[in-house]
Amino acid sequence: MAVRDYTMLSGQFFTTQDVDAAAKVAVLGETVAENLFGDSDPTGQVVIIKNVPFTVAGVLTPKGQSPTGQDQDDVILLPISTAMQKVLGANKANAQAVGSLTVQAVSPQAMDSAIEEMEALLRERHRILPGLEDDFTIRNLTEVFQAQETSAQVMSILLGAIASVSLIVGGIGIMNIMLVSVTERTREIGLRQAVGAKTGDILLQFLVEAVTLSLLGGSVGIAVGLAASVLISHFAKWSTAVSPLSILLAFLFSALVGVFFGYYPARKAAFMDPIEALRYE
Repeated sequence: MAVRDYTMLSGQFFTTQDVDAAAKVAVLGETVAENLFGDSDPTGQVVIIKNVPFTVAGVLTPKGQSPTGQDQDDVILLPISTAMQKVLGANKANAQAVGSLTVQAVSPQAMDSAIEEMEALLRERHRILPGLEDDFTIRNLTEVFQAQETSAQVMSILLGAIASVSLIVGGIGIMNIMLVSVTERTREIGLRQAVGAKTGDILLQFLVEAVTLSLLGGSVGIAVGLAASVLISHFAKWSTAVSPLSILLAFLFSALVGVFFGYYPARKAAFMDPIEALRYE
């Protein structure tokens, strides 16, 4: 059998002769080809499927993962007659029946008209009278993509809410630490004011301390996140990517949390009465 370029350009993977003769030929997905033959050319090689030898006629063009995360290259295509008679073991009385069909429109603009033509053809083949409901279902991948986008948006909102709660809890912790620090250093604050420190100087000092504390916590979180992504990629075999922009945003939000939640303790320290601060025990 001549080697052919098995792409979806023609909409066919096998010739009419292959189907009529139930030829024992197979077209492999890229994942299957790599697992079975590595870097060597699988064309012309023989694979065993359900104890039946099949000659590899070609390899499919890589497609990657589907919207549901399934590897679309982990497939083996056979002529439908061959699959029914020699692999699936279809009943001779129902040899032409199929459970599902995958159809590709010639262009995105022709999607609606293609669905209408398929619906009309299936109703005719199934002999469904006008007014009766269809006994089949046509699914458009556009709807699947929209559902995936909706799910992704909901997940993003949930993750954002969780992150917001974490930031608030962490910020409250920083504020409590700074309030305790201000209380313990009351005499020091009064002494600084007595020797000429201005309100802005003390305010800036405690803001810097709050931001430093927040950045230290953010750095630990970033390190844990990077380590977790590496471990997940290594053990779970999931592809993960951490962009430098996300790391920069993490540092920025850490600094903003320090400023926001550290302002009240810093202001409390800056506007202390120097005399009362020096008398504090």
